[in-house]
Amino acid sequence: MHTIALNDLGPSTDPLRARLQTVIEEVLRSNWFLEGSQIAGIEEEFAAYVGCQHAVSVGNGTDALELALRAVGVCSGDEVVTVANAGGYTTTACIAIGATPHYADIEPDSLLIDVARVPECITPQTRAIVVTHLYGRMVDVAAVRQAVGAQIAIVEDCAQAHGAMLNGVRAGSSGDTSTFSFYPTKNLGALGDAGMVLTNSSSHYALLKKLKQYGWSSRYNISVPHGRNTRMDEIQAAVLRVKLPHLDQWNAERRAIAAAYNETLRHTRFRCFGENHHGNAHHLYITRHPQRDQVQARFKELGVSTTVHYPVLDCDQPGLRDLPKRSADLPISRQAIQEILTLPCYPGMPSATVNRVVAALQDAATL
Repeated sequence: MHTIALNDLGPSTDPLRARLQTVIEEVLRSNWFLEGSQIAGIEEEFAAYVGCQHAVSVGNGTDALELALRAVGVCSGDEVVTVANAGGYTTTACIAIGATPHYADIEPDSLLIDVARVPECITPQTRAIVVTHLYGRMVDVAAVRQAVGAQIAIVEDCAQAHGAMLNGVRAGSSGDTSTFSFYPTKNLGALGDAGMVLTNSSSHYALLKKLKQYGWSSRYNISVPHGRNTRMDEIQAAVLRVKLPHLDQWNAERRAIAAAYNETLRHTRFRCFGENHHGNAHHLYITRHPQRDQVQARFKELGVSTTVHYPVLDCDQPGLRDLPKRSADLPISRQAIQEILTLPCYPGMPSATVNRVVAALQDAATL
């Protein structure tokens, strides 16, 4: 019996292989590999999909977070409110800037930032809040804006929420800036690393265009500090343009898998997150069990791969121990990392494979 992989890119990528090879060949024939027509195309098309006026492509999602924070004015010594349970990416961006992450606790029913707890994290040094749309579920950005006021910038981290919606609003369209990663396993993934920053602000857009390329206002003329060399290449842009029209269908397939799991787990000790409404992008299917380690061992025996997203809070990372940070009490975050478990969920997942995972869930539910 083969082991079921946590993720498999083949079922979604293989049907597009011929088209992907064609566009890659087109880029090769063009002899133009950076900042060309493919970049212009994906920036325009993805901005239109999300519902934003401007998009700036960059090398990866973490660079996107750093530049998005800089664009809204975050500087060394400023504080950025965020969560500690989302893998460390916002923390990494803050460290690059010299800003201090200030961790708020999460909601037990969503594992997203607890908007009601955000005001207690606001200090005179707070310049921005990063709302992470974790696992494909959206934070209510309008509620965050009401909680923090107009003077604090909102950056949406949408690395796990391509195509997600809440109350008819698309992830990435409401913040002062928003960021996306196109790492290959994302809902919309490249064939390598790539990222993007979106905004409706013309001034933020102009600054982002400079920051992504050395701070240049024109070639070899640096007009703003803290510029970077972070660029998406033409091949990745071409790949994303092929894949973008399929994103909504892929998300619908993720939701169907999640619905099967949710139905199986009802009335068990497992806890499900993010009801299967149309706006959940289900980047990852996360469940929770008070005996997580025992359950995970049972899945391994049954040939089902699982993992934990994420096992260590940012504030507890040993390599970051001596760096500036602030933290509210985080009882919900700390409890959650002892119980969460990620199950296989990806577009094109064969029905027989879904059924095997369902059977494993039924077995583990007896523990």
